[in-house]
Amino acid sequence: MTSTVSRAVQDYLSHVSVERGLADNTVRSYRRDLLRYAAFVECKDLGEPREIGEAQVLDFLASLRTGDEDHVPLSSASAARTIVSVRGFHRFMLREGIIDVDVSAPVKPPTPAKRLPKALPIEDVEALLAAAGGPGTTLAKRDKTLLEVLYGTGARISEAIGLDIDDIDFDGGSVLLKGKGSKQRIVPLGSYARDALEDYLLVARPTLTSAKGSGPAVFLNARGGRLSRQSAWTVLTKAAERAGITTDVSPHTLRHSFATHLLDGGADVRVVQELLGHASVTTTQIYTLVTVEKLREIFATAHPRARL
Repeated sequence: MTSTVSRAVQDYLSHVSVERGLADNTVRSYRRDLLRYAAFVECKDLGEPREIGEAQVLDFLASLRTGDEDHVPLSSASAARTIVSVRGFHRFMLREGIIDVDVSAPVKPPTPAKRLPKALPIEDVEALLAAAGGPGTTLAKRDKTLLEVLYGTGARISEAIGLDIDDIDFDGGSVLLKGKGSKQRIVPLGSYARDALEDYLLVARPTLTSAKGSGPAVFLNARGGRLSRQSAWTVLTKAAERAGITTDVSPHTLRHSFATHLLDGGADVRVVQELLGHASVTTTQIYTLVTVEKLREIFATAHPRARL
């Protein structure tokens, strides 16, 4: 490697390694991305950084997505990471006076495709909740109540295990959830979650409290302390195993299912936004993609002119 571009790449890698102290894995990623970039521009007979234009950076991005005889096509996420490396390299050259204009600045990394949230079918949710009840022990009542609350309110796992007894309004049929950034919201409490909470608080929780007192926490562990996030995760995974659910299930899966089932049932997206505690409706609208996909499936199988 003898071109000015290649030498600038080596200088940049030294900069991020020594002066910025980036992790070895990060530096290796930069090296891989930028050696590919340098080879690409050199194949265009552009050995000098000032000869590179925005068109060449765009061509390089296109080559990442299409691949070539030496490289497989990259996903949008991997191509985006590579372009971020290239943009950082060009900013470095601009600061060092190697180039006069950062031609990479207008080239935006590709936006990764939105991943549709994974929601369980209603029958799987029902099987999961039934399996959480187990043989009816104290811990089984707690576990079933926890999952009823997660699915019945759309709470994040941190919000559910953070519940205190005073956060529950049985008369008003609601629960106070404390979300991100100390934000609070009041969410309706459905009859299944309410009944499970009443039974748990009356029958099961008193047997879990420690001799020194357990404070206001709703969900307690076997030692009388507040249930941890990891323990709550274990409750869910064990219930999924007993229910025979083979897809990956996480506490967020119940939150996704809560939102998706509401929208499938005709709820307005802004109502779902309030229930989930999203600051922007844009965040909530990804769930509408799930509903559209479901409509497409129904259309494709039901409409006589939709079949191939």
